[in-house]
Parts: sequence; C-alpha cells; structure tokens
Amino acid sequence: MRSNLPRGPQSILYDNTKIAVARILGDRTRIRTRRFTELQSHYLFDDKFGRPARGNDKGNVEGMVGYTRRNFMVPAPRYGSFDDLNAHLEQRCLERQGDTLRGHSQTIGERLVSDLDALMGLPVAEYEACDHVSTRATSISMVRYKSNDYSVPVAYAHHDVHVRGFVHEVIIGCGNEIIARHKRSYASADMIFDPLHFLPLIEQKVGALDQAAPLQGWDLPDVFAILHRLLEARMGKPGKREYVQVLRLLETFEMDVVQGAIQHAIDLGAIGYDAVKHLVLCRVEKRPPRLDLDFYPYLPKANVGTTRPSSYMSLMGGTPA
Repeated sequence: MRSNLPRGPQSILYDNTKIAVARILGDRTRIRTRRFTELQSHYLFDDKFGRPARGNDKGNVEGMVGYTRRNFMVPAPRYGSFDDLNAHLEQRCLERQGDTLRGHSQTIGERLVSDLDALMGLPVAEYEACDHVSTRATSISMVRYKSNDYSVPVAYAHHDVHVRGFVHEVIIGCGNEIIARHKRSYASADMIFDPLHFLPLIEQKVGALDQAAPLQGWDLPDVFAILHRLLEARMGKPGKREYVQVLRLLETFEMDVVQGAIQHAIDLGAIGYDAVKHLVLCRVEKRPPRLDLDFYPYLPKANVGTTRPSSYMSLMGGTPA
C-alpha cells in the first residue's frame, strides 16, 4: 500500500547554474557549491548535469517549459501576489491531469499514480531554501542584510544575530529565538521597520511619539487615532504614555482583539490604558467586564459657575441697580 507522505525523485537533471555548480574542470567534473551540496545531502538524490550549450540533453524539460508558457501564461496572468499566481498555476496543472496524451491509453493523472511508486520518501523536516548570514544589530536596533536595514526589538541592540533570507521574507534570530520577521525588500538602502520593536523605547520618551520614524506610515484602524486624541485631551503628556501602553498590547494580543476593546472603551467612556487592558482580557477570557465608569470620563469635568447680573454690568462699566 502506497504511503500518503510526500515523495521525491531519485535523480534530478540540472543546467550548469551557478547556484549549483561553482566550477567545471577540464574533464567536465563539476565542483558543487556549498549550498547545493547541503540540499543534496538533505534529500539524498543523485544529480545529473547537462552539457553546456546542449539543450537537447534535457529536451523534455525545455518542451514542458514551452507548453506551460503557451497554455498557462498567455495572456499574461495578473495576480496580487506570487501565492495567488502559484495557486492559479497549480489549479491548471491539476486540471491537466484529466487529459490523455497521444499514444497513451491512461490519463496524465493515472500515469502519475504509477510513477509515484518509483519515487523515494522525503525527510520529515523540510529543507530551508534560504540565505544564511551572521551579523550584529546596530545601536539603533537595525540589522543590515543585502544593502537594506531591518528592525529588531530594541532589547537586541548590539546583539549578535542570525539572518535567514528567503525569497519573500527575512527572518532574524538571536540564539534559539526568532526575534523579527519582515517582508523582504529588493530596493537599495531601504529601512524596514516593525513599529512594535520600538514601543518600549518610545514609552520612555513619549515626546518622540508623533515624530518617531518607525511609527510613520503605520496603518492602524481609525479607532486608535480617536483614543490617542481623547487620551491627550484628558491627560496631556501622561495621556501619550498611556496610548503607547495601549499600543504595546499588540505585542501580546491580536489586532482585532485590541481594536474591539478600544472601541468598547470609547463607547463606555472608559478612556484609559487600564480600562482597555481590562476589556482586552475580558474578550480573551470571554467574561463580562467590570468597570467603575466614574474613573474614566471622556474629558476633565468643567466647573461652570452660576451667571450673575453683576458679571455683565462689570463689562459695561456699570453696577447693578
């Protein structure tokens, strides 16, 4: 009975790509690159390389590339991400499994089932197809990778870190811990921030809240700006610190939980960090809130004195009769 575990080929035919071949000797012996040797050691397949400038060595591959381009990529598909494009191509390949090619009595899918018996099982752990770089975080909590700077939490400034550069993502670790994940940038001299990394520092220096570069362009729901305005109107500078403390809840809780708690707090008139945190915990623990609303006014209470006639007469330079 065939296993449902993923399976892979016993041998793979390659071009003489620089990713795999570091050098070709006079007798056509290939010196493999370190990364390709790691890949081969992980999956234990045999490698075969075509002769330079001899496309007929892998004619089936070239033919399939042409078929895929003509049938799956014309007209050129447009998608918002590579994941969406890959999902489209996968669906087209699955649909093609029902076709029967000339000279065969079985469909492509039926022939694939029989071919799977010749494949070998894959390791349980996947191979990480990425670039590895060891470096050091700067004093401003940034890590340089491929001419761009990526942020890490301020607690890791001056620490040795390890960078894994994937096609679409950059993952930064310190020791055995992953401390940062970023979408990879292919620009030059770009600075990629995660605002959450800098909140502990901004909490200590709340005067920099409105000008801090890592927070610029942070796309937060509108309810956060409303809370920010109300806290500053109620408390002034301490209100800024409470707002940063609310933002730091995002270090632990999901955005939709914190957003919902802020909206609930505003609806109740409970404008304060303690109230928002209480409502967040109530949402997570699925229990009703218990708040004393006397402690959470929207704005400081204003004392309005009783209007007296003498007040108006004094403005006119006279006295009441």
